[in-house]
Amino acid sequence: MLISGSRRRQIGWAVVLLACAAVLVALTFKVNTIKSQVRLAERQIIALETEKRILEIEFQARSSQQQLADWNRVEYGYVAPSAGQYLENERQLAALGMPRAAGAPDPIRVAQAEVADEDGVLAMVSPLTGKPIAEEEEGKPASPPRPEGSSGRSLSDRLARPDPVGAATAGIEP
Repeated sequence: MLISGSRRRQIGWAVVLLACAAVLVALTFKVNTIKSQVRLAERQIIALETEKRILEIEFQARSSQQQLADWNRVEYGYVAPSAGQYLENERQLAALGMPRAAGAPDPIRVAQAEVADEDGVLAMVSPLTGKPIAEEEEGKPASPPRPEGSSGRSLSDRLARPDPVGAATAGIEP
């Protein structure tokens, strides 16, 4: 089987084209690999720069603390508190206080709660009369008179009914 010259050229160009496509795919993979490595290196650089900034700030803070401690010690004479500087109780604190001056205002007084009943509960007091509510209820009737149009049932009974409208509901029958 003999192949003509033009057919050989067509096959040759197809082989060259396939080889170029294979090289292009290989180069694309290589370029993408290098791009991902560059992105990873950029992320690492950003992380290292952030860590460097944090360390610089910490160094500045620690150096300024040392400088402040030196100033406090040398220029102001400040020292850390010792155990003898703390007070043991309120009486020692009160002993450090000064008596009130002649024109000073009266001290602020704090109200105290009433002592609870024997069962541990305070009696409720009416804000209007100031008397315990139990004393006020003794003189009142058990319940106020009902208006003429109202039913004899309580509100809780009326609200507990499953059908508040009653039996007069409209329904659609199938």
